[in-house]
Amino acid sequence: MTTPDRRTPARLADQRALLFDLDGVLTPTADVHMRAWSRLFTPYLAEHGVAPYTEQDYFASIDGKPRYDGVRSLLASRGIHLPEGTPDDPADADTVCGLGNRKNAEFTAELAEHGVQPYPGSFAFLVAAIDAGLSVAVVSSSANATQVLRTAGILERFPVVVDGLVAREDGLAGKPAPDTYLDAAGRLGLTAAECVVVEDATSGVEAGRNGAFGLVIGVDRGAGADALRAHGADLVVSDLAELVDELPAPATTTT
Repeated sequence: MTTPDRRTPARLADQRALLFDLDGVLTPTADVHMRAWSRLFTPYLAEHGVAPYTEQDYFASIDGKPRYDGVRSLLASRGIHLPEGTPDDPADADTVCGLGNRKNAEFTAELAEHGVQPYPGSFAFLVAAIDAGLSVAVVSSSANATQVLRTAGILERFPVVVDGLVAREDGLAGKPAPDTYLDAAGRLGLTAAECVVVEDATSGVEAGRNGAFGLVIGVDRGAGADALRAHGADLVVSDLAELVDELPAPATTTT
């Protein structure tokens, strides 16, 4: 038997689990996050007299990273260095953690106002994968992952959710380190080689490459196909619906 080339969708047939990033992969909460980050940094950077915040800043410095890492990275891009603070800092504190907490408040307000639904193609791919007998998990840097999954009506489909809260409690390094994805695989009782990482962020596909996962799928929601491949994606799609037919046939039962 010839092993499918790892850089083709045929590799999906050999895998046992799908490990999904959340924002930008399963749900368009990346848009909610982008608006929240803009609401935070547009006035903040203007007050400091540095280059204004742009959408590209989100993809270059923030996307896929734990919240405080995103704050730190964006500030560094403007030559701004703040005290770290602590996760208990109030949202008006001029610290890395304070700004991160302010961003979280903006995100919660955006989510409550607008809600969120899963991408139709991603939902179809998720249902087909579960029907085919694959295990599934969510691996997200967001501390709001459970809230987003519940709002989107898909929380009950995921027996394993490794989010920013779990990472903090268990001391797991954030993406591009592979630790959170490796943790999710372990919770499913599987090795990295048996799992597919599905990501839309360059830091996320890099985490999949760093963890030597069986396949790394990039979903291009704005990061760019070339950038996703350069950071470790084995293949890139614009919509996960493109891969439904590559999944194993639905599991059947006999009587």
